[in-house]
Amino acid sequence: MPELPEVEAVRLELDPHFTRHRIEEVDVRRPDLRDPFPRRFRARLIGQTVEVFKRRAKYLLATLTSEETLVMHLGMSGWFYVSAPADPRREIDKHDHVIFRMSSGAVIAFNDPRRFGMMTLLAPRQLATHPVLSALGPEPLSDDFDAAALARACRGRKTPLKAALLDQRVVAGLGNIYVVEALHAAGLSPMRAAGTIATADGKPRDSAHRLTTAIKQVLKRAIARQASSSYRSDRFRVYDRESAPCPRPGCGGTIRRRTQAGRSTFYCPKCQR
Repeated sequence: MPELPEVEAVRLELDPHFTRHRIEEVDVRRPDLRDPFPRRFRARLIGQTVEVFKRRAKYLLATLTSEETLVMHLGMSGWFYVSAPADPRREIDKHDHVIFRMSSGAVIAFNDPRRFGMMTLLAPRQLATHPVLSALGPEPLSDDFDAAALARACRGRKTPLKAALLDQRVVAGLGNIYVVEALHAAGLSPMRAAGTIATADGKPRDSAHRLTTAIKQVLKRAIARQASSSYRSDRFRVYDRESAPCPRPGCGGTIRRRTQAGRSTFYCPKCQR
């Protein structure tokens, strides 16, 4: 499933084609994705200009002149393809489920073979009370996410640190791959209790500072190289590298794999404490 860096890469690609452009036509080629499209979905989109196009966690949000927000999620296999105005539009694929034709001339197709993606339209009041969006924690790349915020969220928690970081109420958008990478970069065991990065009164310990710095660095590097959909293991330091030597200089440890809450965790038992 695409994680935050992949979704942010999609946002960066789509932004110049969506923002400040009018939706001239929408071809909805099936009645649903993961869920049915909302009532009058096509009609509510046509003629609207996208005022703001942003990402919240792993969701893409396009704010329209109607004040509704088009909310999109890639699911497990969803992706967008853009045909430049000067280029002939690529042949429609059988998995192109929604196709936007923009005032700029760009054609944007949402392709999703497994149909676990999602698109819906929400009014402002619905956006504010959405069961997922309204409960999200701070964005990991925002100024709101720092060692103090992470320590407050983890204070007193006995759950494993990795599980806490995957809790979207603690920090929004982090997924399994980049949590594994960040924990290794910070030198912290995924099995240690989350509360150990905070003092009894919720102040950040050095480990909280190391971890927030590592999270931001890992995500920024992934976005910069547009780690998109290949998920090749050689793009990662420890994820999917069981039995490989630890990449930390001078460590000499070996990467191990274990299962936590049904997900694979990769870590170095020598340098991650």
